[in-house]
Amino acid sequence: MPLKLTTYYRGSKVPELPGTNTFHSTELFRIYEATPGYTPVLIVASEDDKPIAKLLAAIRTSVRTFPPGIIKRCEVYGTGEYFDETLDKESIFGDMLQRLTNEALRNCFLIEFRNLENAMFGYKSFRENQYIAIDWLRVRNSLHSVEKAEDRFSPSRIRQIKKGLKNGAQVREARTMAEILDFAHMLRHVYSSKIRRHFPSIKFFQHLESYLMKENQSRIFIVTYKEKIIGGSACIYSNDNAYLWFSGGMRKTYALQYPGILAVWKALDDAKQRGCRHLEFMDVGLPFRKHGYREFVLRFGGKQSSTRRWFRFRWEWLNRVLTKIYE
Repeated sequence: MPLKLTTYYRGSKVPELPGTNTFHSTELFRIYEATPGYTPVLIVASEDDKPIAKLLAAIRTSVRTFPPGIIKRCEVYGTGEYFDETLDKESIFGDMLQRLTNEALRNCFLIEFRNLENAMFGYKSFRENQYIAIDWLRVRNSLHSVEKAEDRFSPSRIRQIKKGLKNGAQVREARTMAEILDFAHMLRHVYSSKIRRHFPSIKFFQHLESYLMKENQSRIFIVTYKEKIIGGSACIYSNDNAYLWFSGGMRKTYALQYPGILAVWKALDDAKQRGCRHLEFMDVGLPFRKHGYREFVLRFGGKQSSTRRWFRFRWEWLNRVLTKIYE
């Protein structure tokens, strides 16, 4: 039976679809659609008008002060979601990948597949579409084999958590939209001054509350001191795993309250209480260079393991050059 692929750019056109993977959900599609700087692309594979798989990507637009002024890149978390275990997932993914590659490279200079659950899945299809594999690292905490999330924390990390709470810091889930916006503004400042990687529009967090938090697929935790938000974290939940997407704290101004540490601790503790098997940190850097955030989260008892990311540039000559370098 022939496979039919349908590409959606507007949420109003997306039909009701099955699935439990948050990173390929209609809800996340609508968050991207409503956030300035993002354009979602959803590819649905069907047989006999019945959906059998879907793949969600986000085209991210960045505006720079130096040429080129506008940069577009496409990001995909994982390799899609499949609704029938008896089907050939590799073949279906190959068709969806080819469609996405053709669609995204019309406007983007780069496509990136990241946070792969199985680093070997789709290997042949990626190669056929001229993607480049780069070794990466993942860090995640196993929560299913411990009584408490803190059981694998380093002694120094546990002391810092106790000191932060003793010195007046409080940690809880954000309760109102005003708190979510204050959290987002605080985190934007932390990212721009320290982490220096892409940070979405504040509206992303507003829509996170509207589409995912109400369905219990996301939570935002805040660290407060004297009623001021000084830290926090944002988690996404998919199936039985938690993903720490954003976290940070005003560690220089409020050093004695350890806001960044308390934000991660609360995310881990909550994930354990929810029954999640793992909590994964979304971006911990390249394996062949030091990364401050990776060293920071490893003290919470997580384990690092090797994975890969797949990259495809618009220019074929650059793909060929990089393939020779990384093979």
